[in-house]
Amino acid sequence: METRTKNAHILTVNAGSSSLKLALFVAADSTHKAHEAAIENIGLPTAQLVTPEGTKPVAAATHAEATKHLAEWLTAHVAPSDIVAVGHRIVHGGPQYHETCVATDEVIAGLHTLTVLDPEHLPIQLKLVEAFRRAFAGARHVLCFDTAFHYDLPTPSRVLPLPRRFEAEGLRRYGFHGLSYASIVEELRQVEGDAAANGKVIIAHLGSGASLAALHHGTSIDTTMSMTPASGIPMSTRAGDLDPGLALYFEQTKEYDAKRFTHLVNFESGLLGMSETTADMKKLLEIEAEDPRAKDAVDVFCYHVKKTIGGFAAALGGLHTLVFTGGMGENAPKIRERVCSGLEFLGVTIDPTRNQAGERLISVDGAAVGVHVIHTDEAVTIARETARLIDSHKGNV
Repeated sequence: METRTKNAHILTVNAGSSSLKLALFVAADSTHKAHEAAIENIGLPTAQLVTPEGTKPVAAATHAEATKHLAEWLTAHVAPSDIVAVGHRIVHGGPQYHETCVATDEVIAGLHTLTVLDPEHLPIQLKLVEAFRRAFAGARHVLCFDTAFHYDLPTPSRVLPLPRRFEAEGLRRYGFHGLSYASIVEELRQVEGDAAANGKVIIAHLGSGASLAALHHGTSIDTTMSMTPASGIPMSTRAGDLDPGLALYFEQTKEYDAKRFTHLVNFESGLLGMSETTADMKKLLEIEAEDPRAKDAVDVFCYHVKKTIGGFAAALGGLHTLVFTGGMGENAPKIRERVCSGLEFLGVTIDPTRNQAGERLISVDGAAVGVHVIHTDEAVTIARETARLIDSHKGNV
């Protein structure tokens, strides 16, 4: 980046289906996060602004309304002219966008044609990109793709078992949470060293959206999510993998069309659907002793995570490191305990005291597999990628 005054900042924008997170980084050091804020529960009466200073309720029925609240927060911390670059998280890059790139009109138009692959995230994120491009017209805008990390999946874990002609239409396994996985790999490399980062690693990103990935030499060889983020293990409100025959069943018995069925498996299922109470794992753990449905939801979730770890260890031909990250992965020791219980045959043995305290290393001394709890920071990855791309263009963009 050709001009970096002491006031120059990089802004990162991370939009989920019901959240919007902004972070400000000092441009001279793209790993130095100066400020951050988020609007959570967009579209619900419980929408709130979250900052390091605390939380407060806000009215945010849409992402556009959430943006207005965050714009007020943003201008209180930095002058708009001091934002020299904006990095945007884009969930789905489809078959053609698998490297960080500048948000040109041509790229934006291309991404609009891919919304059929991710109708839950991509339309929202593209509207936000366009809004931020207008708001910060003097800044460089960069797109960072969640699918890029998994782009080079090996053929057996990439190809969908459908007639091969559909592959030309972009139907393949993509995988998601790539910016989170990249963050964990970099953190492993910085703290545990190259040997750990390059070994046989399984990362469990357990948040509202949840997935796992198997890595070797820092590269993804398999992951649970497939063509869309709705697939894989059960999540807070997503069903994860289901029998395809259920779509016909719901059509014939409930008169569900594709749109209604998609809403069911994305927003009414998972922990929420199984418990019929809440999608919040913390609350489920609090009530499971009295509510069998809550216990079932927790047990099903942990079972699928555990089963996936076993399968990924087989795909890797062994296991050196297991990492828990994401909201549940970082903050729910009971979930980590249940997932790891029964994996002793793989060399996974956790120390109860370390696990309860949420220490970085929770495996027992001398364990064959190092089990870690590591905070993921997608914003840092976005800021780093944004700075790298802008620097590489040397002002010619």
